[in-house]
Amino acid sequence: MFKFLHAADIHLDSPLRGLEQYEGAPVQFIRGATRRALENLIQLAIEEEVAFVLIAGDVYDGDWQDYSTGHFFNQQMRKLREQKIPVYLIAGNHDAANKLTKSLPLPENVRLLGHRQPETVLLPDWNVAIHGQSYATQAVSEDLSLKYPAPVPGRFNIGMLHTSATGREGHENYAPCTIEGLKTSGYDYWALGHVHTREILNESPPIIFPGNLQGRHIRETGEKGAMLVTVDQQNNPLVEFRCLDVMRWELCHVNLSGVTEVKDVRSRLSDELANVLDRSAGRPVAARVEWTGESNFHPELMADREHWRQVTRDAANDLAGERLWIEKVRFTTRPPVNEDSLPEEADGPIEVVMEIMKELRFRDSDQEVPKAITNDLTNLTRKLSADLRKQLQVDSETWLNEVLADAEAILTGELTERTGR
Repeated sequence: MFKFLHAADIHLDSPLRGLEQYEGAPVQFIRGATRRALENLIQLAIEEEVAFVLIAGDVYDGDWQDYSTGHFFNQQMRKLREQKIPVYLIAGNHDAANKLTKSLPLPENVRLLGHRQPETVLLPDWNVAIHGQSYATQAVSEDLSLKYPAPVPGRFNIGMLHTSATGREGHENYAPCTIEGLKTSGYDYWALGHVHTREILNESPPIIFPGNLQGRHIRETGEKGAMLVTVDQQNNPLVEFRCLDVMRWELCHVNLSGVTEVKDVRSRLSDELANVLDRSAGRPVAARVEWTGESNFHPELMADREHWRQVTRDAANDLAGERLWIEKVRFTTRPPVNEDSLPEEADGPIEVVMEIMKELRFRDSDQEVPKAITNDLTNLTRKLSADLRKQLQVDSETWLNEVLADAEAILTGELTERTGR
C-alpha cells in the first residue's frame, strides 16, 4: 500500500485581483495566500508519509516578478527532500516552457517532465509508472493524451495532463480530450490540472481535477485543496479531498423581498454574513455581497449606494473583524412591480425600456437571447486591448448573467419611476 498527493494550479505569487481597496482591506494577507497554501500541501505530504507528490501544471502564474518566487518553491521542495519524498511536475499554460524567462535549478527530488513528447517515470519501490508531458507553449490545441504511451504492465499507471477536457467555462480550451479517451488508455489514475473547480470526471478509473490549491478571486469560491490517494495491495485507489486553503472567497446574497424597515435590512445582512462565516470552517473570508429581491426598500438603496456599501463593510467588521472582508457590494434589488398594471403600449423612452425588459426576461427560456447579446458585445469589444477584453469576460456565462441582472434591476426601477406604479 502507498499514498500520493495530486495537486494542480498553485499559481504561486499570482497577483491580487478584484478586492476593492478600503481601510483594513487584507491586501498583503491575500497576496501571501498561495504561499501558505503550498506550505499546507507540503505539511500534509509529510504528515501522511506519502510516496510522492504530483503537481499537474501551473505551479506558477506566469513569468516571475522576481526570483523570490522560485526560491520559495525550491525551499518548500527541499522540505520534502529531507523526508525522501519525490515530486513530479508538468508545466501548464501559465508556466509553459516559452513563458518563463527566469529559472532556478530544481532540487534533485523534483522532476519536471519534458515538453517535446510524453515521458514515463518508473518508481520501482512502489511499482508505479507516471506518464506526462509539459506544455511547450501557452496555447496547446491538440489532444496530448493521444500520444501518451501504453500502460506499463503490472504497474499502477498514472497519467498527468493539463487539459480543459471537454471544455469548461472560464478556462481556455487547451489540450482538449474526452473522458472516454482517457478511460480507454488503460491507466489506473488520471491526475488532471487546469480547471480550478474540483471535479471527478470518472470514478473507475479516477479522472480528477483537484481544483486549485487556493482561491484567488471571487470566481474561485468555496473550499480548495488537493487529492490524497491511497492505493491498496490490489492497486485499487481510494481518493479523499483535503482542504489546504488559508482563506475563502464566498458569495453572500441578501434577499430583501418584503423588507420595509431599516432594522430588518441590517438583520438580514448580519444573518447572511454569519452564514458565510460558518461555511468557511474558521478561515478568513473575502465575500461579495449582493443585495437582491423585490422590495419597497429599493429606492433607498439606490439613492445612496455608497452609504449602503459602507454599512455592509461596517456590519462585516462588527461581526468578525479581520476575519471577514468585503470584496465588492452589488445592488440588484428592484421595486415591487405589478406587471398587469403596466401599459401594454407606450411611446418614447418607456416603450424602449419595456422592449428591452421583455428581451431580458426571455433570457432563461430562450438561449438565443444571451447568445445574441454575447455576439454583440464581442463585436463591440474587438477594438479594446487584450487586457481590457479579458477583464470584461464577455464569453463568460456568469459574467453575462451578472450584467443582465444589473441591467434588469436598473430598468425596472426606471420603468417604475416613469410610469408612477
